[in-house]
Amino acid sequence: MNIKKNSTMTSYKNVAFLVVILLIIVSCISLLVGRYDISISDIIKIFSAKINNSSLPDKLEISSYIIWDIRIPRIILAGMVGACIAIAGTCMQGLLQNPLVSPDVLGVSSGAGFGAALGIILTSNNLITIQILSFAFGITSMALVFLFSKGRKDQSILSIILSGIIVSSVFTSLISITKYVADAEEKLPAITFWLMGSFSNASYDQIKIIILPVMIGIVGLTILRWKINILSLGDDEAFTMGINPKRLRWIIIILCTVMVSSTVTVAGIIGWIGLVIPHICRKIIGYNHGYLVPLSGLTGAAFLIIVDCLARNISSSEIPIGILTALIGAPIFAFLFMYKRGEI
Repeated sequence: MNIKKNSTMTSYKNVAFLVVILLIIVSCISLLVGRYDISISDIIKIFSAKINNSSLPDKLEISSYIIWDIRIPRIILAGMVGACIAIAGTCMQGLLQNPLVSPDVLGVSSGAGFGAALGIILTSNNLITIQILSFAFGITSMALVFLFSKGRKDQSILSIILSGIIVSSVFTSLISITKYVADAEEKLPAITFWLMGSFSNASYDQIKIIILPVMIGIVGLTILRWKINILSLGDDEAFTMGINPKRLRWIIIILCTVMVSSTVTVAGIIGWIGLVIPHICRKIIGYNHGYLVPLSGLTGAAFLIIVDCLARNISSSEIPIGILTALIGAPIFAFLFMYKRGEI
C-alpha cells in the first residue's frame, strides 16, 4: 500500500514538474511572439533595466510598453482564467460524479454572460459596470439553482444538475433577447465579441478586479480537494467520516461559481476547458482529486496561454478565444470518447 502511494506521489511530482516547465515555456513564447517583433536580446535588456531600475534606449521604449503593459498582463490573465475554469471543471465532475459536466452546467457562464450583455446595452461599454453586472448575474444563477434544488426534499445530485440546466436555458434565452434588441451598429457586435471570449482588453486593472475572488476560490478548493474523494464514495460514507455532504457540496459549488463568474467578467464565455482538461489530467494521473485539482489548474493555465498566443498570431485580426478552444477541445474530447469510451 505504501509502495503504491509513494509511486503515485512520485509520478504526480514528475508530471507536475513537467507541466510547470511547459507553463514557463509557453509563457516565454507568448511574451516573445506577436505582431510587433521583439527580439530575445531586447526582452533581456528590458527586464534587466526593470530589475536594475535603469533607463532604456529610446528605441526600446515602445517594446518595453508592449512587454509590460500588454503582453505580461495578458499572459497572467490567460493563466488565471485557464486555471480557474479547469479547476472548477475538475471539482464539478468529481462533485456531481459525472465526467460530462463542466462549469456551465449550473448556468454560471450563461448568467454571467447575460450580465455582460445587459451591461453593454445599458452603458457605453463601461468595463467596470459590465464586470459588476456579469459577476452579479453569475452569482444569481447559482442562487437560483440552489433555490430550485432546495425545493426538492432529497437535494440530490440529479436535482442540482437539472436545476442548472433550467437556469442555463433561461439565461441563454435572455442573452438572445438582449442581442435581438441591441443596436445592430454598435451594441450587437460588442455583445457577440464579448460572448465569444477574448483577452484583448487585458490589463493590470482587470487582474486586480478578479485576484481576490480567484484566490479565494483556488485556495478554498485546494484545501477541500481531498474531501471530493470522500464525496465520490456516496453520502452515507461521507456521514460516517464526519462530513456533511450537502453542506460541503454547496461550499464547493459556491467557490466554483465565484471563480467562473470572475473569469467571465474579464474574458467572456470560454468553453471546453472545464470539460476537456480534467479528462486529460485524469488519464495521466488518475482519479485522486488531491493530485488532480492542482494538476488541472497548471494544465488549464498552460493550455489557455497557448490558445491565446494562437488567437493573436495566426490571423491578421484577433480570433475570439472561444472559437479556438472549441476547435481544439472538441476533437480532443472526440478522441477521448471514441478510444477511451469505457472510461468516460
